[in-house]
Amino acid sequence: MDSDGLSIRAAVREPGVAGFPAIVAEGRVITFGDLASLVEERVVELSKHGVGPGHRVTLRATCEVATVVTFLALLELGSAFVPIHPRLTDAEEQVIIDDVCPQVRLSGGAIERLHPNQPSRADETDPIVAIVYTSGTTGRPKGAVLTRSAFVASAQASEKNLGWKSNDRWLVCMPLAHVGGLSILTRCLAARTTIVLEPRFDPAAIVQAIRRESATQISVVPTMLDALLQADHDGDLRRLRFLLVGGAAASPRLLERAANQGLLAITTYGLTEACSQVSCQPLRTPGTTEPGSGSVLQGLELRIVKEDKLIAATNDVGFIQVRGPNLMRGYWSGPDKPLLSSRTEDGWFITGDLGALDESGRLFVYARRTDLIVTGGENVYPAEIELALERCAGVADAVVFGVPDDRWGQVVAVAFVLAHHEGSTDVDAALAVLRDVSTRLASHKQPRLFAVVSEFARNVTGKVDRAEVCRSVHAKLLAVPNR
Repeated sequence: MDSDGLSIRAAVREPGVAGFPAIVAEGRVITFGDLASLVEERVVELSKHGVGPGHRVTLRATCEVATVVTFLALLELGSAFVPIHPRLTDAEEQVIIDDVCPQVRLSGGAIERLHPNQPSRADETDPIVAIVYTSGTTGRPKGAVLTRSAFVASAQASEKNLGWKSNDRWLVCMPLAHVGGLSILTRCLAARTTIVLEPRFDPAAIVQAIRRESATQISVVPTMLDALLQADHDGDLRRLRFLLVGGAAASPRLLERAANQGLLAITTYGLTEACSQVSCQPLRTPGTTEPGSGSVLQGLELRIVKEDKLIAATNDVGFIQVRGPNLMRGYWSGPDKPLLSSRTEDGWFITGDLGALDESGRLFVYARRTDLIVTGGENVYPAEIELALERCAGVADAVVFGVPDDRWGQVVAVAFVLAHHEGSTDVDAALAVLRDVSTRLASHKQPRLFAVVSEFARNVTGKVDRAEVCRSVHAKLLAVPNR
């Protein structure tokens, strides 16, 4: 298995690698050789507690050296890493524990054997690397079972698009409970390049770390990009080769701000079930922008399918389906049960997301399937309306959602965060925005209800929690006059 690059033991046997920086964190530089020694110690420790091939191990996965060492040790052991987001409550963690039935739980340096007699899922040809649980915003979280070959395929696809330079240093500031964080670890391990770990997202500290540690790239969600742009007083973000922006749709206004500051912000669309990236924009000249979420990465296939199961025409909205080697094996369903699949008979994974492909093959993502609004028999995509609203002066952010209606089935509602405005109330300012945008939206797309809030609820990844926004503003919604 060393030939796939996902082995710290194999890395240090290569000429010149042992002395090369693997991790910069906590005020120190850890070479590949030093990291290999730490991993070997962890392998021995875990082995003494019965951890072996196919066993499942849970850990609250912070963005720290200890998490990286444990992850790499489990890679060497052929065991499955089950990351727990550090911000989950004990009750939320227990839901995952009860579902995955781990043989071992790691907590605060302690090693606890929970279900030592549960069957493993050992597979010498393609072992399970991680079982990553989705956010579960629409129900109980589901564990995506991600194999070694899937992580390798994902790393190779990313490398084909973005490439590697010998001095690359990828700054990681998100919890390693996310597939986005884990995929950076596997990419950098396979490429024998350096990661810079920051334990939390503090915009000012991140900008300083980029300058201090000569970071060359970073992965962020749009809210993080916005905060970094505000904190970048001395132009330190221009030191980066690129910023990879994913996790949610980035508004054109935000991307234009980045371009105006001389940055290369590249948008990407990905899924936990696909080991992170599915499509990505290509490298280009800093200071420019490009619409959409890029083209499908090499080795993957992507198609848009209508409700009648026919392939959608160019620019026609339908359901996004993906096929390729970086897909999960399936959803976890128990230690002794077959994995659950969301694939068609010919191997297409049904993402549940809505999008379209343009003439050049660029993907435009319009909505998660659960976000789709159906009003009077017409499909309305929140992202389209949010895009129109965010182009209006005075709108800092907007979330569009559907509200049940006896006549129409659903009507379109919007919650605003307004920028500073002079001489009018929040309601007047919101109504002015809605009058403005009504000239650019079909009647069935125009919001009929609205609310103004100071900020939006967000989940642990920084994405807007649509369900919570809808719940929290429901009683505050006002009707748009003359609708």
